[in-house]
Amino acid sequence: MIEHVSVPVSDYKKSKEFYKKLLAPAGYTLYRDMDEWKAGGFLEGKSTSFWIVEKKNKIMPIHVAVGAASKEAVQKFHAEGLKAGGKNNGKPGFREDYGPNYYAAFVLDPDGNNIEACYFGEKAPREVIP
Repeated sequence: MIEHVSVPVSDYKKSKEFYKKLLAPAGYTLYRDMDEWKAGGFLEGKSTSFWIVEKKNKIMPIHVAVGAASKEAVQKFHAEGLKAGGKNNGKPGFREDYGPNYYAAFVLDPDGNNIEACYFGEKAPREVIP
């Protein structure tokens, strides 16, 4: 089991505001705001599992996926991420090549990290051919 993940960012203050908006639809809140260390931990449930940490060197973007409670939460995650200054890297929808019940959206943060929200509670509707 993974206990937490750290996403590298180049500007902690800017990224903190971005992630507060992006992660809220997936149930995350900023729980540990460590300005002196330029790090912040986001709480979901009982675990501060998602961290952002400012790095001085060039950022090597990573991909992180968070679970969402519904398709609507995935949609809101995507919309909030774009409003907060992120870039679309995959609009909300089923990803049947990943699995029949894989519903997700992808947003690039200001440093190019690919952040995904995914939901597995429904199967993609079957295509009806007239």
